[in-house]
Amino acid sequence: MSDGAGKTLGLSVVVPVYNGAATVGRLVAALDSLPIERGLEIVLVYDGSPDGSLQACKDAAERARCPVTVVEHARNFGEHNAVMSGLRLARGEWIVTMDDDLQNPPEEVTRLYDYARMSGKDVIYTFYAETEHAWWRVAGSRFANWIADQVIDKPKGLYLCSFRCMSAFVARQVCDYRGPFPYVDGLIFQATESVGTLEVRHLPRAVGRSNYTLKRLVRLLTSIAVNFSIKPLHLATLAGAGLSALGVLGFLVVVLEAIFWEPPPGWASLLAATLLLSGTQLLLLGIIGEYLGRLYLIASGKPQTVVRNVFLPNAKPAAEVIRLPEIDGRKAG
Repeated sequence: MSDGAGKTLGLSVVVPVYNGAATVGRLVAALDSLPIERGLEIVLVYDGSPDGSLQACKDAAERARCPVTVVEHARNFGEHNAVMSGLRLARGEWIVTMDDDLQNPPEEVTRLYDYARMSGKDVIYTFYAETEHAWWRVAGSRFANWIADQVIDKPKGLYLCSFRCMSAFVARQVCDYRGPFPYVDGLIFQATESVGTLEVRHLPRAVGRSNYTLKRLVRLLTSIAVNFSIKPLHLATLAGAGLSALGVLGFLVVVLEAIFWEPPPGWASLLAATLLLSGTQLLLLGIIGEYLGRLYLIASGKPQTVVRNVFLPNAKPAAEVIRLPEIDGRKAG
């Protein structure tokens, strides 16, 4: 991929930025000093953060020596949506995605880039020998990875980490997805099976607290389970068949007791069975409703992202703002 002046960029680093005002400047400065063969660019995607992250991104871009692109979302769309915006603007032959919290040491980017080129793989995922996340986040990540093992066509046990490196070929396949509920890892495994791993260091969070919340975890799990698999529908069918069989068996037991013994006294067992069946029916209807709801939102044109502006502060002596509504076919305002 070319930078527009005939020079081929070796690496693009895509960073979704949310509540990163205190760290994004340090991250860009560290990345800017990396010795990347054939050049480095940074794509910062401001995802509607309530703090001063947008201005921090612009300031960091103006100070950087390497090309830096700042993408401004009109509102918060989520991490995976932000990564999609960054991938569409990345120009490197290889693309690294990473968080803005400095828990992934910037110098590990060079190791990851070099390893990806030498490995012959399309995608390299990182993993940690020791993680510095809180226990509840580790538990949530493991549960999300377990769900992914069940519903996504990926190597069992492969740890899915946001710090990853992919080829431009895979990035182009991923960017073909225009739906409003992207899950980058699911899209990667739809495009390629050529995947490797690399162990990297993990540092304590430099500033603030994690943006990883229960709400975001539920949203992620729903995207994994519903967007890239119909296994929940298969499970719903099996659960319905199993409960129907139990109902028939229970009916036969009641009839036999009434004929040969005394009718069973009390309504506790009947109430428990009713609550169980009713709850299961509502759960199965909810799964079906989730599929139908997402299909409706896709059909109604819910945008994946809305890009307000794309800034190239160090492209010219004066800061330039380029409006690119074609990034997602949507334009704010």
